Parts: sequence; C-alpha cells; structure tokens
Amino acid sequence: MPNIVVLVKQVPDTYSERKLSDGDHTLDRDSADAVLDEINERAIEEALQIKEAHDGEVTVLTVGPDRATDAIRKALSMGADKAVHVLDDALHGSDMLQTAKVLAAAIGTVEGVDLVIAGNEASDGTGGAIPAMLAELLGYPQLTHAREVTLDGTTLKVTRETEEGLTHLEASLPAVISVSEKINEPRYPSFKGIMAAKKKPVETLGIADLGIDAGDVGLANAWSTVVEAAPKPPREAGQRVEDDGDGGVKIAEYLVAQKLI
Repeated sequence: MPNIVVLVKQVPDTYSERKLSDGDHTLDRDSADAVLDEINERAIEEALQIKEAHDGEVTVLTVGPDRATDAIRKALSMGADKAVHVLDDALHGSDMLQTAKVLAAAIGTVEGVDLVIAGNEASDGTGGAIPAMLAELLGYPQLTHAREVTLDGTTLKVTRETEEGLTHLEASLPAVISVSEKINEPRYPSFKGIMAAKKKPVETLGIADLGIDAGDVGLANAWSTVVEAAPKPPREAGQRVEDDGDGGVKIAEYLVAQKLI
C-alpha cells in the first residue's frame, strides 16, 4: 500500500496573457486565469493508477496563495485522498531552491511517504529542477522524465525518454519521480468526484509549522532574482515575396540575411 505525495502547482493559463509585476518583477498571478498545471494532472493520474493497482493513498501538496485551493480541489475531485497546502506570505518570490526546501519540509509532515511524483517542469517557470533538488534534500533516488512507471513491491521501474532515446531505471522505495507529457491521459473529474472533494481534508500549514525561518525564504533572500523586464514587442508583419521566376532566390537571400542558412 504505497503512500504517495503528488506535487501540484497552480499556474497562469497558457491561453491568458502572462506578465511580470512592475514592482518586483515576480509573476503577476492576478493578471491571468489560474489553472492546475496540465503536467500535474498527469502526475496525479499516474499516482491514482498506482493507488488503484496497489491500494495506496494519494496526498496532493502545493505551495501557493489562497487561490491555489482551486487547484487542490480539482486534484481531489480526480481522486486524490487529501491535501496539504503551504500558505504563507513570506514565501512570495521564493526561488526554486527555497521552494524545494519548503516542499521537503512539508513532505516530512506526511507520515510514511513511499513515493513523491511531480511533473518534469511547470509551465510558468519551466525550471525543471525541483524534482532533482527535492530528491537530494530527502535523500531519495530520483527517476526523472518518466514516460512509463511500474511498481513491483518496493521496486520502482521507470522508462525515461530523452532526446537521446529511452533509458530504463530502477530504484527501491522511497523515491522521487517526475513524469513527462507522454506518461498518460489524465481522467476528467466526475460529478461524484467533484462532490466528494468538498469533504476531503485539506491541511493548511505556514512556514513556522514546518520549522522554516522567514529569513530563509522569499524574494529578499532568493539566490536568483529578475532585475529588469520588458514586455514582448508586438509582432511585426512578415515579408511577402512576389514570385516573378526568382522567388526561390529571394527566399534564400532573406534566409541568409536572417542567418538562418
């Protein structure tokens, strides 16, 4: 009966206009619609499949503002059993390393964790480093970029896909895995699941509950910050080529001028 923790994140909808705030150049989360990151839905789906095959339990964990409860509820409506929400204003502007430390501390509040599942990278920051950082902090083996996961007792087998090909990995629990977009197709929450999610427990924790000092997190203490930002320039009209028998030459000359060939 594996005890699984799935990391989830609420991100700006990719169909919305995303921008940084003028004041501190952090992500302006109020300027766009907020959704549960799609890669996290795949992580939840994989956890649920493991749960259904091995009678386990699934806890979703997020670090985020008040509105992140919407992402939690969707995860619970898909079939997760409970949730932990780390909510603290002191976390605003935290970098990936600080976030990983907070996640590791929060995972420590969940009893008997066997497996941590995350997406390979979030669609807002696209850092892709949290799973590896977390594995290091927890002292767990990491099996990243998984397109297939198999659990046999306490042995976890993963097929990883990269640009170079497929790699077959194996480790003993407890472990951290990250999944790619090819891992599965996430289920849609049913009406029954949506109603059941309203009664599932959600534990809210601050950094003090995790034994973390406010001086160790947040934008003022981050290892990396954005010092300047500018809006994306408007898209310019393309160049039209009239073919009077020399269209191919004109296109080639344009590509050469753009240093594309």
